[in-house]
Amino acid sequence: MEGGDLELGELLAAAEAAPPGESVDVVAHNLQKRFGAERVSFLFVDLVGQRLVRLAAAGDEVADPGEPIDLRGSVYDGVLQSQLQHVEPDDQGGRRVITPVTNRGDCLGVLEMTLQSADDTVLRQVRDAAHALAYIIVTDGRFTDLYHLGRRTTETSLAAEIQHQLLPSAPCCEAAQFTLAAGLVPADDIGGDTYDYTLDRDTLHLSITDAMGHDTNSALLATLLVGALRRSRRSGCDALKQANHAHQALLSHSRGLATGQLLCVDLETGLCELVNAGHPWPLLMRDGTVEEVRLAVNLPFGVAAPTSYRVQELRFRTGDRLVLLTDGMLERGAAAVDLASVVQDTRALHPREAVRSLTGAVLDACRGRLRDDATVLILDWHGDRRRPAEKRPDPHA
Repeated sequence: MEGGDLELGELLAAAEAAPPGESVDVVAHNLQKRFGAERVSFLFVDLVGQRLVRLAAAGDEVADPGEPIDLRGSVYDGVLQSQLQHVEPDDQGGRRVITPVTNRGDCLGVLEMTLQSADDTVLRQVRDAAHALAYIIVTDGRFTDLYHLGRRTTETSLAAEIQHQLLPSAPCCEAAQFTLAAGLVPADDIGGDTYDYTLDRDTLHLSITDAMGHDTNSALLATLLVGALRRSRRSGCDALKQANHAHQALLSHSRGLATGQLLCVDLETGLCELVNAGHPWPLLMRDGTVEEVRLAVNLPFGVAAPTSYRVQELRFRTGDRLVLLTDGMLERGAAAVDLASVVQDTRALHPREAVRSLTGAVLDACRGRLRDDATVLILDWHGDRRRPAEKRPDPHA
């Protein structure tokens, strides 16, 4: 085993032995011991993806550690977008080092410190420590609220708390066949939006939903809807059966109506089976052109009607980008945004950055005050990149 592996083993063992709220302290102590690191801190990306919140390690003096930092246009923004380590001289003769902290494409934040010496070996080991910190934070987040609190930059209502707990713990996921990212910008009066995804051995499940109403009423309706969808999904149901279970749950409890799109994507073939329950059409960028996917529209969940839900098919091609939206991205002030143009302009960006661009454009158009939740989920389809290319020449032949 190489020395770097031994150091990482020591770091992970120390993190496991410490209380779950001291992950950053453990990493800071490790970096101080090995490299003399100073002013070590972790900066969280907030829930909306627009600001950073600093969590300084114990004993490190950082100016205004609790003051949110505007992410847009900052050096941190460049690090998160590029996923590359940034090194620059500081005003005291040391080296300021900022390293992304990311887990399976989910940008948790950045690790920032000052080093007196920063050669390539040291910088590589700092990157290794930051990668380990991502796994430590994800693990320790099961046992403490510290990291949940760290991502909040505004006061949270009861409805917002309920809504947030309905979302996946990571808004981004990378796999061999796809990359996805999502973002939800809540309205001033919560509007009931949710998104969800999960990955099993051969299928990617996606959903985006909008429960009618506002505040706790919509949050409670969304809870019933998401619970019904997850229960049926975890029982092995396809998109059509998930839709029927969700519909019956809303009818049985007379909670109200909800729109949604449910997708099941075969990871082997790229064939997507989907149900559209009264939801806005998605956008598809293929070969550089952005168009609406004009799906047949079934009635929303919870509407008593004799018609049944219909499964539709969409086959993804390598390079496709699918954009799922809620009506908060399209209505009122948000209607001033040409979403197709933004999708086109951000085609080279990672989905998480494209999501930030889309939600940021809507926030700007609405001057930061949304009357309805605005949610977007982007799926990039790669095909199966694990397969070796056919007829690839053998360089040793």
